[in-house]
Amino acid sequence: MQYDADLNFNYFGPTKVVFGTGSIAELPMEIASLGKKAFLVTDQGIKETGLTDQVTDRMGDLWAGVYSDVPQDSGMEVVDKGAEAALAAGADVIVSLGGGSVIDTAKGMCIVMKEGGSFRDFQGMQMLTRPQIPHIVVPTTAGTGSEVTSGAVVMDQVQGQKVIIFEYFNTPRVAVLDPRMTEKLPPPLTATTGMDAMTHAVESYVSQQRNPISDAAALHAIKLITAYLPVCVDNGSDLAARGQMQVAALLAGWAFSNAMVGLVHAMAHSLGAVCGIAHGLANGLLLPHVMKYNLEEVPELLADIAGAMGADIAGMDSLNAGKTAVDEMQRLAKKIGLSQRLRDLGVEVDTLKECSELSMSDGSIIYNPKIIMDAEEVFAVYEEAY
Repeated sequence: MQYDADLNFNYFGPTKVVFGTGSIAELPMEIASLGKKAFLVTDQGIKETGLTDQVTDRMGDLWAGVYSDVPQDSGMEVVDKGAEAALAAGADVIVSLGGGSVIDTAKGMCIVMKEGGSFRDFQGMQMLTRPQIPHIVVPTTAGTGSEVTSGAVVMDQVQGQKVIIFEYFNTPRVAVLDPRMTEKLPPPLTATTGMDAMTHAVESYVSQQRNPISDAAALHAIKLITAYLPVCVDNGSDLAARGQMQVAALLAGWAFSNAMVGLVHAMAHSLGAVCGIAHGLANGLLLPHVMKYNLEEVPELLADIAGAMGADIAGMDSLNAGKTAVDEMQRLAKKIGLSQRLRDLGVEVDTLKECSELSMSDGSIIYNPKIIMDAEEVFAVYEEAY
């Protein structure tokens, strides 16, 4: 049995989900149900694809303005500037159109617009005492799951570290999942954001804070990603596959928002802060190595993951079945063209010591199934991936 008699947990998943090709048409109705004027948050890349115009045209008189200066790894100052612009425009609803950086920037803006001050004032967990500015998310990637989570990850340039903030009162109210919004995502980004979702699912499933509900979501997400991510990479216009990846990312988001993540995320956050490696890319590259590191601690859980990935593990003991999960994950990463080694990304081995130390102070690391005692253990995993 995977759960002891003393099992206890809280599960939180309040976001309304609007799914389907063409579901962007329902955006005005959702805005009107929450407020009077919506402010759009996006980035320059999305703006250049024409998706921003598609959304603002739908918003009509409900549109208050747009903020598109969100970089790949958003920062505290970006959040504060966006909140100031939204308040000046008279907005009472935020709509985010983009990937994780855009969505997390919008989450920060919602807090600053409601509470005042700077986003830097709200570092921590569950500090808020009331609902924040309503937030509707229109994801353009299938990866972060941030459209249904209470967390946000934002770079603090002063600390030189990515900061994780969890606030139930700031969870998005609505997620509009329209496969057409992800159709133009190029294959490399489709691959890395998809492996971000896979990492959420795997890490939540083996987390020390796992529970039966998050487990169910995580395993189904793993099954969907294994089946549909290669299809999306090969043919981005397959809207059925794109839709299934959106569902998978959302399920993985619900899973990790409740069960949390682990060592992969701690290491990936550090690589992002020190070396500028994109989060999904770092997650996907590190995932098999951390699975191998955790194998002897939770072999039966990794065996479940192998089964969800479609591997033939009949007759295997849990340890060998768990090893199969590691092999299957490496095979999937290679199949979708993901970089296999940190050296291929230009990472200098000398920086990995700094990344290892930084990982030890990342909040994600405490939920890893295998307890990590010092930075040398983290460095050994980085070396394996180098």
